[in-house]
Amino acid sequence: MPLQNRVDPYGTIFRSPARGTMMGNRGGVLHNEERMIVRRYKSRRWIACLLDFRGRWRRVMTPGRYTELFFLDEAVAFAAGHRPCAECRRDRFLAFQNAWKLRRANRLQAARAGDIDLVLHRYRIDEKGRKVTYKAPLRSLPNGCFIEIDGAASLVWDDALLLWTPDGYAKKAPRPRGMTVTVLTPRPIVECFRHGYQPETHASRAALAGYGIAMVRP
Repeated sequence: MPLQNRVDPYGTIFRSPARGTMMGNRGGVLHNEERMIVRRYKSRRWIACLLDFRGRWRRVMTPGRYTELFFLDEAVAFAAGHRPCAECRRDRFLAFQNAWKLRRANRLQAARAGDIDLVLHRYRIDEKGRKVTYKAPLRSLPNGCFIEIDGAASLVWDDALLLWTPDGYAKKAPRPRGMTVTVLTPRPIVECFRHGYQPETHASRAALAGYGIAMVRP
């Protein structure tokens, strides 16, 4: 049976044989000695990392070591509330940090990793541990945002909505006009997208756009 270590755009940790393109963690150990998830997070430090960095090797869900989580791509990691790792993805973290500063251009606010985590945590889950979402006009959302329509998560990209599955984006639909939707990506991250940060996406997104990569089937 696959380990419970995949993360969807809602931030839920689930089981799937599908492989992710990014790893991450939530600040510590989330699993027990039987390699089962027993808590949703350990601290506010929710990050998204590379799968391979400087030849380091880990046994997934080693007892007493931080829990490795896996995402389809960076857009999913962002929707779940994670931000780029400041070590293994230093360039991407600095780009995100710059967009974070731009969104707060008229307000004094620090933009160190810990300060970002402190703000993001309020926008990712509420006091009862439930995912924080908000409503917004669909036309107002930049590329990279995740929304919920009819109980399913879709990626907003250009004039289309791309249906998320654990294996990749499986269906493309036109972006409707005049619709207000539930946004899954935390509001501060959406603002960073508006200020120039474009999240990395799975190859199936390009396939659905017709760029010559084999299409992922639902």
